[in-house]
Amino acid sequence: MKGLLISFEGTEGGGKSTQVARLAERLRAEGRRVRLVREPGGTPIGEEIRFTLKHSPHNGAMTAEAELLLMNASRAQLVREVIRPALAAGEVVICDRFYDSTVAYQGYGRGLDLGHVNAVIDFAVGETRPQLTLILQVPPAVSQARLAARQASLPVMRDRIEEADRSFFERVEKGYAALAEAEPERIKVIAAEAPEAAVAAAIWSAVAPWLPRTA
Repeated sequence: MKGLLISFEGTEGGGKSTQVARLAERLRAEGRRVRLVREPGGTPIGEEIRFTLKHSPHNGAMTAEAELLLMNASRAQLVREVIRPALAAGEVVICDRFYDSTVAYQGYGRGLDLGHVNAVIDFAVGETRPQLTLILQVPPAVSQARLAARQASLPVMRDRIEEADRSFFERVEKGYAALAEAEPERIKVIAAEAPEAAVAAAIWSAVAPWLPRTA
């Protein structure tokens, strides 16, 4: 193996963006080449899809099926345009969300058939799978409080997915729990309600064993 693919997951307000940046900084300080990507997005095509999915004023009638297919259209482009070449070059690729989000959000959250969801994911990513996935877990009440604080303090664009009700995010949490139980070797759950530095330390403990295996 040359490169290493790490994905970060979790519901809203778990601190993914902060911890992604901290991990990238530490890896670079150790001389690693790091590529940061996000989903949906990460390519010019993917960013246009991201706007349609999350921010467009015309996406109110979007069906769960359309959401699933658009998410994976963005993902298919990202895998082929960015992730595979970066891994082949020996880089550490850190992805802010990857296909586990689709299982949790579109499968469990939207209630789509998991067989159909996984078939679409398989077509989009092929053999490109994370070696390590970190689920940053916070209690639902903490997630909601952090999300509300972020929306109140920052001039952010409307996000259609964040507009879902509490029961939706409870189903998403159940989806992540089921994924973690099914793949304990790949998926590590990090208690993200702890102080930022403690969360970063737990993440490093999960990542460090993988580094000697990369180029």
